[in-house]
Amino acid sequence: MPPYFIASLKKISTWLAPACTLCHLPLDHQAQYGVCSACQSWFSPIQRCPRCGLPSVTATDVCGHCLHSSPPWQRLFCIGDYQFPLSHTIHQFKYQRQFWQARHLAARLAQQIQHPAPLITSVPLHWRRQWYRGFNQSELLAQGLAKQLGCHFSPTIFARRLATPAQQSLTKQQREHNLKAAFQIKQLPEHSHIAIVDDVVTTGSTMRQLCYLLLEVGIERIDIYCLCRTPEPSDPLIPRS
Repeated sequence: MPPYFIASLKKISTWLAPACTLCHLPLDHQAQYGVCSACQSWFSPIQRCPRCGLPSVTATDVCGHCLHSSPPWQRLFCIGDYQFPLSHTIHQFKYQRQFWQARHLAARLAQQIQHPAPLITSVPLHWRRQWYRGFNQSELLAQGLAKQLGCHFSPTIFARRLATPAQQSLTKQQREHNLKAAFQIKQLPEHSHIAIVDDVVTTGSTMRQLCYLLLEVGIERIDIYCLCRTPEPSDPLIPRS
């Protein structure tokens, strides 16, 4: 049988039989979120501070990091750190235009949230970046979360005024300077409790800027819903495995 014909059959079988998004083997009856039961072990949760979402050695309401410098939000919910397999899945979703990953990721994140905010919104992209990328990954996640949690999603609370450089390679101080005056309130929220959705939170600079805007207009409680909560590599207050 010609090799090209075998390759075609493999592609067709992949379309007909759903495969694990990580190992690409056929999904079994215990599969969840597009991941087979064997690969589910990668998503085992670790102990985290409920306030900032960073890894914590002991179970506590407030970790040493929050005692040292409290974030402007009340709770942060995430799936895990930015490492395999989450980093791989997010890269596929964000840069390889695998939009269907949003549904699985939102469903997995929703399992971490017991008492959701009545209103959620997303981190806005500048119109140029959204035009270039073709979508806003935070908005897709927020839409999926709203369906999973049964709450209202409003994409128009924030607007991005400035097209800032990419944040990935910047330090915390550089990120904060980069984001100063980058956002504005476009529409006043209808609830006093609101959650902001993003894919990855590292230094929290973006979330802080958005939280300050919400606090200025009288919002009483802010939660953060993100796929990954990852500390800076140089952070001395975070335990390492």
